[in-house]
Amino acid sequence: MQDPQDPRDPDTGPDIGSQSDQGGGGENEYGQWTGHPTGPGYRRPRGNEPLFNLPGVVVGLIAVLTGIHLLRVLVFSPDTDFRFLLEFSFLPLRYASPEVLSQALGGASLPGGEGAQVWTFLTYAFLHGSFTHLAFNALWLAVFGSALARRFGAWRFLAFSAVTAVAGAAAHLATHFGEAMPVVGASAAISGHMAAVARFAFDHGGPLGMMRGQHPSAYRQPATSLAKSLSNRQVLAFLGVWFAVNLIFGMGSLSFGGNSPTIAWEAHIGGFLAGLALFSLFDPVPRRT
Repeated sequence: MQDPQDPRDPDTGPDIGSQSDQGGGGENEYGQWTGHPTGPGYRRPRGNEPLFNLPGVVVGLIAVLTGIHLLRVLVFSPDTDFRFLLEFSFLPLRYASPEVLSQALGGASLPGGEGAQVWTFLTYAFLHGSFTHLAFNALWLAVFGSALARRFGAWRFLAFSAVTAVAGAAAHLATHFGEAMPVVGASAAISGHMAAVARFAFDHGGPLGMMRGQHPSAYRQPATSLAKSLSNRQVLAFLGVWFAVNLIFGMGSLSFGGNSPTIAWEAHIGGFLAGLALFSLFDPVPRRT
């Protein structure tokens, strides 16, 4: 019969180690665990955690994207949806000269006026070409957006998403200036999430690093500089696969849903590069020295 005070008893025995031989512990202001994993105060992960434990901001964003698409499909008439698409998708033709614009539209004007030249840099990210397109983006948002939201917090995450979406639109405009095909989708912002996650997830103690951390503080480990990140083999492999996949898509027509607007791979790259470069400006965790 096992001694009720036997340390091998997982239910009644004391924690392995003590303050004197293992050291105390706790989370610092950045959510990092500073003590020994078996020291006093350590909370072992519960076995009944929910299967999908997404940050609220990610769940809310997916709900907004889904709601907008359902509104377009189930409520709007085809004419209303077409006008809505012209007003809120990103349309490079909008920035052409008045002469070119008038000729392309037969003297008509685009809905939204000059204001749409500003807001469509962001609003296009809330529109999707089909349910398939929406589902793919929601999946990658849940995976990479969740990791980034756990590190940044809700408001930094939303601001970072907006900046990378704008960067994606700018990259598409630079390579397709004056074209009449509208661009939609959150892919540029999600590409920015992927790049930002690569800046910390593969570091020592990070959720994907060689010494993988399982505690939530793994998402708050200090990141290295961009130069050091680019010397990490795991990061380089991730970047190589990401760019290869996007170049493969770029060799064909990247679209979802038949006659739906195209989803430009140049916008993906613009969002990704912005996420890689601007990560440190948004990161609330002091950088690793």
